[in-house]
Amino acid sequence: MKLVKNAAGKLVPLNINGKKQIPYKGINKFKPKGNKAKPPIRSCTDYPSDGNKVQKNLKEALAKAGLKDGMTISTHHHLRNGDVLTNLLFDTIKKMRIKNIMWYPSASFPVHEHLIKYLEDGTIHHIEGSMNGPLGRYTSQGKMKGLGVLRSHGGRYQAVQDGDVHIDIAVIAAPTADPFGNATGDRGPSACGLLGFALGDSEYADKVIVVTDNLVPFPCIPWQIQGNNVDFVVKIDSLGDSSKIVSGTTEVTKSPDRLLIAEYVADFIEAAGIMKDGFSLQAGAGGTNLAFVLFLKEKMKATGVKARFMRGGSTKYLVQMLEEGLTDYILDGQTFDLEGVRSMRENTNHVNTSPFTSYNFHGKGNFASMVDVAVLGATEVDVNFNGNVVTHSDGYLLHGIGGWQNCLYSKCTILAIPSFRDRIPVIVDEVTTLVGPGDLIDVIITERGIAINPKRKDLIKATKNSGLPIKSIKQIKKEVDDICGGAPAKPKVDKKKVVAVIKWVDGTVLDSVFAVSKKN
Repeated sequence: MKLVKNAAGKLVPLNINGKKQIPYKGINKFKPKGNKAKPPIRSCTDYPSDGNKVQKNLKEALAKAGLKDGMTISTHHHLRNGDVLTNLLFDTIKKMRIKNIMWYPSASFPVHEHLIKYLEDGTIHHIEGSMNGPLGRYTSQGKMKGLGVLRSHGGRYQAVQDGDVHIDIAVIAAPTADPFGNATGDRGPSACGLLGFALGDSEYADKVIVVTDNLVPFPCIPWQIQGNNVDFVVKIDSLGDSSKIVSGTTEVTKSPDRLLIAEYVADFIEAAGIMKDGFSLQAGAGGTNLAFVLFLKEKMKATGVKARFMRGGSTKYLVQMLEEGLTDYILDGQTFDLEGVRSMRENTNHVNTSPFTSYNFHGKGNFASMVDVAVLGATEVDVNFNGNVVTHSDGYLLHGIGGWQNCLYSKCTILAIPSFRDRIPVIVDEVTTLVGPGDLIDVIITERGIAINPKRKDLIKATKNSGLPIKSIKQIKKEVDDICGGAPAKPKVDKKKVVAVIKWVDGTVLDSVFAVSKKN
């Protein structure tokens, strides 16, 4: 595999799974040309005049959709670790003796460990989507036949829209749907909130199958997926357990250190003058980030400040702020708990959005750059403010990118992270995997101090006399290295074997993930 050095100094392949690639050229340096992908034209004469597209089962729908070897099948992850459908889907594909499928999920979860056997027997050739938990470890060990491709949520939509990825069959889990294919995620026994990550799939795929465990008479109101884009509808017993959309990343931390980080974040936002009437906020998942919302909420109540909108990942904490009048709107990209589901169903100011409106970099603008402050996490950062969210210090690929890359375009991007995990420093000389360039990361907040990117002289000036523990990033790194007994050892990887790549928001190749050495 030929590797070239991109604008970030990273070695990346020019060919991925048989497709030519463009190496990363720098922030805002690559501009696409051409037209959007073209979904096939259909005729009403090919569909039932009574609108009933219901099939006997998933196998029949897949057969009528023309499933064959080597196709690209997409799924979405709004049911998170409670997803049953994806495993059922590939059980069915296996029984149909189909091989070499490229799976294109918006994300995967530990529940999808079930699919490793299908990677091993050739049912699935490779994954282009987040490879979380067991699937990430399997990929890092160099076992997957093709290269994994990790994209942000916006990058996934961009790839379909631009024609980088052509979806043959989209399989959409819909908690409520009608026989025509109109579907919503905000109600039904498996309600998960919204279905925004499946929007692009429904718009561009050759064939679209909606699968539901709550089939209602036409019309399904509201509809988040339009039946006019749907070919077949399948009713099954259960899509999964919606209570498992809640995970460890959606529970407030109880750690004193992490609560201190959360308090520093809220204090910094106030001291920097960001918290003012009409401001906007995005909070990522993770216990620390959720805790900071609670601290900020009290400051807003005390000062009478009201936000114009808050971006999510919605949780019960954002819902409380909406219902208490502390924000006009929640613009929701993914619902993280059942209170978020309820709120979306009941409150017209809790709006479901999609990667097209929120994050797609090849559009006429998106929401991400309009946000005043985004508070995110990371697995690692380095002294140049570069960030990593997909690999750990041991080199294993264990997380997806999500909307993290897209959120870096906010007016102030804060990474709220502990200074070390399991006695391993989080601030390093160079991140294991480059996922976010340091030019877009403004502030790093740990329990041992706050580091402001030297390029943000405005933030440095605004917080100079705040009393906050502002330090240089190298000063924080030295303190942590001394506590932990030195800088962490670099992971042992095989630099000759690329197992996955990281795409930047514009579709260029930002970095490579290398196979972890057996000696690691």
